[in-house]
Amino acid sequence: MKNYDVVIIGGGPAGMGAGIECAKTGAKTLIIERENRLGGILNQCIHNGFGLHYFKEELTGPEYAHRFEELLKDTNVDVSLNTFVTKIDNKDIYVVSPEGAEVISPKAIVLAMGCREKTAGNIRLKGTRPAGIMTAGQVQKLVNFHGKLPGKKVVILGSGDIGLIMARRLTLAGAKVEMVLEIMKSSSGLARNIRQCLDDFDIPIHYSTTITEVVGKDRVEGIKYAQVDDKMKEIPETEKFMECDLVVLSVGLTPENDIVSGYPINPMTNGFVVNEFRECADGVFACGNVLQVHDLVDNVTCESMLAGKNAGLFAMGKLQKSKSHSVIAGDGIRYTVPGSYFENDDELEVFFRVNNKQKNAEIVVSQNGEVVKTKFAVALNPGEMSSIKFDKLGLNSDITISVREKK
Repeated sequence: MKNYDVVIIGGGPAGMGAGIECAKTGAKTLIIERENRLGGILNQCIHNGFGLHYFKEELTGPEYAHRFEELLKDTNVDVSLNTFVTKIDNKDIYVVSPEGAEVISPKAIVLAMGCREKTAGNIRLKGTRPAGIMTAGQVQKLVNFHGKLPGKKVVILGSGDIGLIMARRLTLAGAKVEMVLEIMKSSSGLARNIRQCLDDFDIPIHYSTTITEVVGKDRVEGIKYAQVDDKMKEIPETEKFMECDLVVLSVGLTPENDIVSGYPINPMTNGFVVNEFRECADGVFACGNVLQVHDLVDNVTCESMLAGKNAGLFAMGKLQKSKSHSVIAGDGIRYTVPGSYFENDDELEVFFRVNNKQKNAEIVVSQNGEVVKTKFAVALNPGEMSSIKFDKLGLNSDITISVREKK
């Protein structure tokens, strides 16, 4: 391969957005994608709801991806498909492609590998391991790509957005979705997906409930399920049996960062700790779901464009840094992105998720115990990413983001 200023790993929405902005800086840019086409997970998301914020219109996943493929064509960004990154050592990228194995050493790297679904093994699902236990993404690919219906009587464990969307999709494809089980007291999915994918199709969701055992030898025959207490411990007397031939797991996502080591990881997200430039190490940037699991692809696009622009500026020797300070997750906040900011007069937007549902809440930015900025929120939900934007003028120490009841 040629010499590149910036290499972007991942050709999904994050990688494409980063590539478009990176090219504008004049940096010679390469996108590496392991599949045979760009778009990532968007290619199998045939439902609508994408692009409402960025394009101001409702698109399907493939349509959203196609928009960015067309935008990429107007740049000088190179794309290498069917190419796997096996390891990153400092800024040496080890790749395997149809042309063979080689090492690329750019000036800057953008990590945009996305995330993967948690499996039955990750959650220690009890019982046997018959056919018919699949992740929501696997079911989505079978139904949308290959036109195959993997089951007719379905139970979904977990209320992540993909699982909720597949409840509707499987129903429309002719399956009977018996119920959705969620171990938490509230859903991790968007409220609109609860309404449009469950309520509109009379699919019940049971909170504080989980599968206690999968039943079946060669094929799933059913599941045992029970309510859980406040400590997530099963309540034996509430156990019931439900016949089914497919168990769909929608139990969370985790950033796909296995090819990288040595960079600090946020234990709350399993993603990289980054500064406001989305930089996790000198000249290494991260964006999209490998950084934090997003609920809207529009937010992925905005974040990746920021990372791509700064990676390009770094490679061209034009990225200006000043003294940095920490951004701390305070009361009611699970985590923040970024984890630090630079002193200057620019605006800063901090993204975060809350620990619990809140109504009529106030988001507070404070420095040395003094309130710098507040923002009213009618409702805050752990399943939906929130943010607050403010000027950094006068900020010269660590800041804390917290949430409290509106006084």
